[in-house]
Amino acid sequence: MRPETFQDVWLVGGVRSAFGRFGGALREVPVVYLAGQVIGAALDRLEWSPDSLDEMYVGIGMIEAGMMVPARQIALAAGLPEHLPSLTVDRACCSGATTVGLAARAIDRGAGSVLCAGVENMSRTPRLLHGTRWGARLGSLDVEDLLLMHSPVVDEPIASYVGRVAQEHGVGREEQDRWALTSQQRHAEATARGYFSDEITPVETPDGPFSKDEHPRTNTTLEALGQLPTVRNSPTVTAGNAPGLNDGAVALVVADRASAWSEDRVPLARVAAYLQTAESPISSAYLPGLAIRRLLEEHELKPEDLDVIEINEAYAATPLVSIRRLADNDLALEEKLLQRTNVNGGAVAMGHPVGASGARLVLTAARQLRETGGRWAAVAICGGFGQTDALLLESVDA
Repeated sequence: MRPETFQDVWLVGGVRSAFGRFGGALREVPVVYLAGQVIGAALDRLEWSPDSLDEMYVGIGMIEAGMMVPARQIALAAGLPEHLPSLTVDRACCSGATTVGLAARAIDRGAGSVLCAGVENMSRTPRLLHGTRWGARLGSLDVEDLLLMHSPVVDEPIASYVGRVAQEHGVGREEQDRWALTSQQRHAEATARGYFSDEITPVETPDGPFSKDEHPRTNTTLEALGQLPTVRNSPTVTAGNAPGLNDGAVALVVADRASAWSEDRVPLARVAAYLQTAESPISSAYLPGLAIRRLLEEHELKPEDLDVIEINEAYAATPLVSIRRLADNDLALEEKLLQRTNVNGGAVAMGHPVGASGARLVLTAARQLRETGGRWAAVAICGGFGQTDALLLESVDA
């Protein structure tokens, strides 16, 4: 599709939960209650009346236990008006970003404000027991674990083809390990200076409030990363240069100018453009870079015009390969862009709750744009066997 451009769509703000480790602090918190808590906190933080919402979109990639209509259940659990229309979005890892794109479309067509959310509790994702509905008198049962991240489209583990495509772009194991270490270090530095204190809202769990990302490994070293074995037949991907299987939720409010700037409120950023794109089922490592380039071309911008870049670390390979494609093999430009990419750490460090990550990228990019005083931020995330969502944000000061 062509990039969609908007003149009067504003990201008012939002919050996220801390992201939990697989089997960690959020293991016993169902997605309905996890998302409900974060949505309530976002509306309270922004002093946004639920009655003013026109629509609600919720991104989720692993619909827990075959849950029916998650968005509707979440809306009711959050105490939102019963008359509020809701939609569950499943574009795998893209889902949270897709909610922002859909909200932008809705605002562009006359809605006043839209609630966007992304949520995942991968710790609660069940195994699938096939062939049992009509009984199985004899023989073994087929149990499928979706968390193995195996692509049925190409019948290959995702980590396998990501590593292969990275090598084809000249991005090897050492580069991926170095980026993984950088992600951990940047996240640790951002945490130490309190960057996430305004981004994270506490979530109640059976063991008490949870408010700090649980996945980071702050003491890791390049040597330790280099000793890890590769996984899932990948030539380069390890448990150290890939994100975890994580739990978390994000909630954002997107609105038109009249709503976003009302009552002396100043929104975080303007949503300038949105793009959904797709290519080969194994294009995930480089497609975010191509998507960002298309958004920039639509606005007659160059890659160096970007002050902030957030590319989801589906693997450490993803931002590295995508930036290489965005820089069109200009190594000096590539290095400059990498310095602006995921400057507070990425999913390798903080985790990747599939349905929530896209919304998290939008929130983090907008907050970083405000902090740096820059003008343009780009967000891109791959997912769904060769698809990518990308957004272009502009500073409110522009």
